[in-house]
Amino acid sequence: MIKGNMGDLMKQAQKIQEQMQKAQEELANAEVSGESGGGLIKIVMNGRHDVKKVEIDASLMQEEKEILEDLLAAAVNDAVRKVEKNNQDKMSNMTAGLGIPPNFKMPF
Repeated sequence: MIKGNMGDLMKQAQKIQEQMQKAQEELANAEVSGESGGGLIKIVMNGRHDVKKVEIDASLMQEEKEILEDLLAAAVNDAVRKVEKNNQDKMSNMTAGLGIPPNFKMPF
């Protein structure tokens, strides 16, 4: 009886690992948008934190370099926060019911 339970447990663990890997792939490919300056700068970033696109409104091209740099940094930071939140939300949904504490860092 114990062998059967252990086999079922191993199958369940393998299934969970496969689901987690699939979720991680989905997260890596998910894209989010960050912005600053009321949408004058927009950043598109994927779940790997790769910046895929940068949009700068033409009206900002007349601004001082420091202003543009600050707005760009703010837009990137906004995108990073959204990626992290998206990742956390998705993983929380995946681990719900498994008895894993919130904010537990998975080893994979």
